[in-house]
Amino acid sequence: MTEVCAKCEGMGMRVVRRADGSSAAEPCDCRLETRVVVLMERSRIPRRYQHCSFDSYEANFPGADASLGAAHLMARQFVDGYPVTTEGRGLLLTGSIGVGKTHLAVGVLQALITEKGVRGLFCDYRELLKEIQHSYNPQVLTTELEILRPVFDAEVLVLDELGASKPTEWVWDTVAHILNTRYNDKRTTIITTNYSDAAPGGATTGPRAAMRDETLGDRIGERMRSRLAEMCVTVPMAGADFRQGVGRARFG
Repeated sequence: MTEVCAKCEGMGMRVVRRADGSSAAEPCDCRLETRVVVLMERSRIPRRYQHCSFDSYEANFPGADASLGAAHLMARQFVDGYPVTTEGRGLLLTGSIGVGKTHLAVGVLQALITEKGVRGLFCDYRELLKEIQHSYNPQVLTTELEILRPVFDAEVLVLDELGASKPTEWVWDTVAHILNTRYNDKRTTIITTNYSDAAPGGATTGPRAAMRDETLGDRIGERMRSRLAEMCVTVPMAGADFRQGVGRARFG
């Protein structure tokens, strides 16, 4: 049996007395709490990351790089200022594997949902591409547009592991379609990537090119990397793989 709210007796609204003595109706806290629960369920945050929040984010463990604390502060300021100071811009969290990019991105999304009532969506880049490709199967009833519609419409989208899939013309076109649509609609996008946001430069052929680490531009195309400079504020995160050290799995 569902417990009835004692404040509003299940009505969802309650009467409050104003300072001037007049009365007014306003949404009850239970109604707001119910909305947050629904928004969380619709955000599709994977179970593995549902614990990720600003409070559980680790930035002060022994040997932690100073960039982790700076990233945490910027993320907190981003949420506090949303949507007035952010003006449709998002965050591009860059860094090597295991520095906490996804944790921080989910922390931002969860905070925006609970504090601002934002309609957010978590999306794994690789899984999204696989789902779109699967929709091309004639036996599958879901269309590409049906898959992408929630991605286009989300007030705030977390796009995790951008650049993780092998770059092809189709991948580049799909990424461009997603990013350009959200850019044109001034939708906020929070992105994580293991690839550097460095500008192109240096040798592009020969032995020196083979030694150069791949950048985000290599993985999604320089045109889209340039577009991200308008869409997102870059937040670099450095350090050793947290999962191989402090966060390593243990029994007991």
